[in-house]
Amino acid sequence: MKSRLCIVILWHPEPSSLYHFMSDRNREISQHRDLESSRVWLQLSRDADSSENSVCNVCASAYVPAATSVCQLDSSSETCVGRLLIEFSSQMTMERVQKENPNVTEGGRYTPPDCRPRWKVAIIIPFRHRENHLKYWLHYLHPILRRQKIDYGIYIINQLGEDTFNRAKLLNVGYTEALKDAEYDCFIFSDVDLIPMDDRNLYHCYDQPRHFAIAMDKFGFRLPYAGYFGGVSGLSKKQFLKINGFPNEYWGWGGEDDDIYNRITLNGMKVSRPDVRIGRYRMIKHERDKHNEPNPQRFNKIQNTKNTMKKDGISSLTYRVLQVKRYPLYTNISVEIGKPPPRPFKG
Repeated sequence: MKSRLCIVILWHPEPSSLYHFMSDRNREISQHRDLESSRVWLQLSRDADSSENSVCNVCASAYVPAATSVCQLDSSSETCVGRLLIEFSSQMTMERVQKENPNVTEGGRYTPPDCRPRWKVAIIIPFRHRENHLKYWLHYLHPILRRQKIDYGIYIINQLGEDTFNRAKLLNVGYTEALKDAEYDCFIFSDVDLIPMDDRNLYHCYDQPRHFAIAMDKFGFRLPYAGYFGGVSGLSKKQFLKINGFPNEYWGWGGEDDDIYNRITLNGMKVSRPDVRIGRYRMIKHERDKHNEPNPQRFNKIQNTKNTMKKDGISSLTYRVLQVKRYPLYTNISVEIGKPPPRPFKG
C-alpha cells in the first residue's frame, strides 16, 4: 500500500500559540513551531488509496489553541509586587518612561504574550494642562498594568480651550472614542494625579461597578463618605450603558462622581471596592486648575439624578474631535465639548 505525506502550513499571529490537530482517522499530527515567523508546520502520514487525486483531510474544527488559556490573576498572584513606594521627587521625562516600557506599542497599547486576558480594558483620563502629572502616571501605571496581565489601551481626553472643565463629559467622550479604536468591554476612568500604592488593586472590571481609589493620602487613607465614587472607577460596557453613561451637565469641580454613584444604585447595582489596605493612592499635589472652580449647582443636581439620568448621559453626548494623535505610550484625543449654560441671574 502506498503512503502519502501531506505538509500543511498554517499561519497564526501569536508566536506563543500551539495547535493540536487530529487527522481524519483520529491520529495525532506531529507539529513543529517556528517561533520567529509564528508558522506551525503539521506533518501527516496517511494511507493513500489508488487514486492519484487523493488528498489529506484535516479536521480543522478539532484544533484548540493551547496557549490561549485565560490569564489567571488575583490579588495574591506572584506576578504582583504588592505595596509600592510612590514618590514624585525625581525628575521625570517622557523619554525615560518610554525606555522603561519597550513592550508598550503605539498609542499606549499592550497585550500579554503568554495568556488571554479576561477583559479588554480602555483606561480613560480626563485632561487639561497636566503634562508633568501625566509623566508620573505613565511611569508608574504601565509597569503595574503589565504585571496585572491586562490587555489595555491608554486614552488621554484633552479638553481644548479655557472654558470650564467638565470631567464627566470628557469621560463619556473617552468611552465613545475608545470603542472606535478597539472592541473594549471594560473601562477604567482615572484622574491623572492619582497613583495606586499597591499593584494588587487590579485594573479590570467586576460583577458590580468598581471604585478603586478608596483610601487616598489626601483623605488620610480613608473613604471620605459611604457614597464616594471619585478618583478612579471602573465599569463594564454593559454597566456603563445601563446607567446611560455619565452626566454631561456638571461644569466645574465636584458633584459628577456622586451623580454617577446615584445612577448605579438607582439602577439596582452596588459599588464594589478592594480591601482598604490595597486600595491606597497617592495624589500628586497641585493647585486647583483655573476654570475648574467648584460648581455651585452641584448639590441641586445630585438631588435630581433620578429625573435627569435618562436624558443626560451617553445618549445626549455632543462634542467635536479636533485631533487624534498616537504617541508611544498613549493616545491623545483633543476635543471641544462646548460651554456651560449661563448661570441663573439672582435678582
